[in-house]
Amino acid sequence: MGKAEKEVEVLSWIKAFKRVFYIYCIGGVLVLALVAFYSKDLPSIEQLQNFNPELVTRIYSSDGVILQELYTQRRIYVPLDKIPHAMIDAVVAVEDSRFYKHWGISLRDNYRALTVDVLTLSKAQGASTLTQQLARILYESIGFDKTFSRKIKELLTALQIERMYGKDEIAEMYINSSWMGHGVYGIQAAARRYFNKTSEQLTPDECALLAGVIKNSVRFSPLRRPVSAFERRNLVLRKMEEKGFLTEEEYALYKNAPLQVLKPEPPASIAPYFVEYVRQLLTKEDDKYGFDIYRDGLSIYTTLDSRVQSCADSAFIQHLSQQQQLLNQRLLNSKTEIQSLIKDTTLSIQNVKAMIRGEVPMAQSLKASFVVQGALVAIDPSTGKILAMVGGRDFSESEFNRATQAKRQPGSVFKPIVFAAAIDNGFPVTTMLLNQPLVINLPDGTRWAPENYDLTTSGNTTLRDGLTHSLNLVAARVVHELISPSSVVQMAKHMHITTKMPAVESIALGSAEVIPLEITSAFGIFDNHGVWVEPYAIKRIEDKYGNVIVDYSPRRELALSEETAYLVTSMMESVINRGTGVTARSVYGFRLPAAGKTGTSNDYSDAWFIGFTPNIVAGVWVGVDNPAVSLGNRQAGAVAALPIWATFMRDTHYAMRWHAQGFTRPDGIVEIEICKETKLLPSKYCPLETEVFAKSTLPTEQCPIHKEIPDTEKKEGVTF
Repeated sequence: MGKAEKEVEVLSWIKAFKRVFYIYCIGGVLVLALVAFYSKDLPSIEQLQNFNPELVTRIYSSDGVILQELYTQRRIYVPLDKIPHAMIDAVVAVEDSRFYKHWGISLRDNYRALTVDVLTLSKAQGASTLTQQLARILYESIGFDKTFSRKIKELLTALQIERMYGKDEIAEMYINSSWMGHGVYGIQAAARRYFNKTSEQLTPDECALLAGVIKNSVRFSPLRRPVSAFERRNLVLRKMEEKGFLTEEEYALYKNAPLQVLKPEPPASIAPYFVEYVRQLLTKEDDKYGFDIYRDGLSIYTTLDSRVQSCADSAFIQHLSQQQQLLNQRLLNSKTEIQSLIKDTTLSIQNVKAMIRGEVPMAQSLKASFVVQGALVAIDPSTGKILAMVGGRDFSESEFNRATQAKRQPGSVFKPIVFAAAIDNGFPVTTMLLNQPLVINLPDGTRWAPENYDLTTSGNTTLRDGLTHSLNLVAARVVHELISPSSVVQMAKHMHITTKMPAVESIALGSAEVIPLEITSAFGIFDNHGVWVEPYAIKRIEDKYGNVIVDYSPRRELALSEETAYLVTSMMESVINRGTGVTARSVYGFRLPAAGKTGTSNDYSDAWFIGFTPNIVAGVWVGVDNPAVSLGNRQAGAVAALPIWATFMRDTHYAMRWHAQGFTRPDGIVEIEICKETKLLPSKYCPLETEVFAKSTLPTEQCPIHKEIPDTEKKEGVTF
């Protein structure tokens, strides 16, 4: 070889080196450019450092029962120490066997996938590591499309995740974030959905099943495709055995274990009307406190007691079906009434009758007039806690909450407020009024002539007896002769009734509308020694770490004197013991000390019963959403509403183990013997009864009828 040839050879190597150098430089610049380009919308360092997945917000009853979960992604985050090691082994075995060896990406797997895709001219072969999959799951900017750009973003984000977190932390995030089908994300939500367990209770075969579902939750669904799920689970188990995570004996044991998952969907939530009421309250608070009820994994602790709610549901469903049968029977026998209620001209009488008989579904346009509805709300009178709530017969058919949103005429259930206004103005319960007809000229020029429910009349009647037997004529005279309509309106507002109440004489019989929750709370004032406590549903809200965000306490306000509250309570005890509410004792077996009042509006459109014991106050309304539709002749509060109330109160006191206790008599009330006829201080000849009085209203006059006859008025055994 000559000198010239050697020089040429040397020069060619230099050129080659330069070319390689230039290629690497250009390639490096291109790579840097690609990285810069695709890094524009990648997760920031702050996002990567602050792992904050969307979590389930859970609403709890006061006795620890989960009432509802709110979420956009149903995920319950659990720390690594609550994830079975078998779950980590299963995920690593089936998703990324080299997880603990690579640094976020696997060059070997990517080269293999690229080769297969080129040879098959497809994008079928996946090569994502577990870290890359986590990057896709956590950050929306990466996406799931099988494109070159997505792959670059995924690789870059995976490298960043590996820099920020250890392998165990990555595994924890992945297992808590993965979609596992049927509305659940992560191991805890999946454990509850499929096995009704916590994550810590899962067995290795159950972990293998969940790990297998991650790849394709539809294809390997244990609920819809149990055979595919079984085969997929066993594949995972085999890979676990191959990687040394299971012994041969364990593999043989678990691969033959049957699938034991919960087949039906989770049961409907408890107290759906209450839960929706709480949700609406929360949406008003999220801006104030800066949380998101659907994403932040809050714990909402409510006042509702699931045991009390169960008693409410049972009593409500049982009786409402009977009321529906009565309404159906009346409508089927009245073509004229059906015709008057049909607004949809495309429906014939025969079509509607078939709906009433249940042969075809009821048209939506008819439900407001043809379906008996109701409401029940129960409150702890001393704390204001809402213990139970029923807002209608079926939440899935109607979300309108009649306990909190309906405005209905209270009828005679309003009378205790009327009588409270009289007693608060110094009239004792023995005040006499004529139980006789009266005609009152109203401001609008009309004449009002009230009648008693049974059309009877009598002579002088005390306030106690007037309320005990719900005598309309006595109540009307209270407003007409003792106090004024405006004083009743003022009393109602003072007891936190917020609906509009015209100051007219007919208010004595409950002509103004009320909301069930409000008037039930007002009855709680009598029960709670005159103190109104605002009814509330949420006790406290905690963040995902258990820190208290807000702790609620209700407003309190003195609404009545303790003496007035006790006297009205005593009068309502008479209602249950010997008045219009006596069937609570005689028919439904509710024997504990209680006070309450029946109520019925005109034409039997509204039936009420509200009553209380020292432990609880409960209000029941029954009616049809369309107030023009009657429940039927004689379907008064004592018939249509009291059975629900009495059954609920009896069952609740038994379930809660509340024992008999009387109402506490305040110091300002005394019990004395009086003449049974005149209600004055008795002589030794008077028939006696005991009565309670405020000390300021004790009778001072002697009975003039049963006095001793002087000797001067006697002659030969004849009294002159």
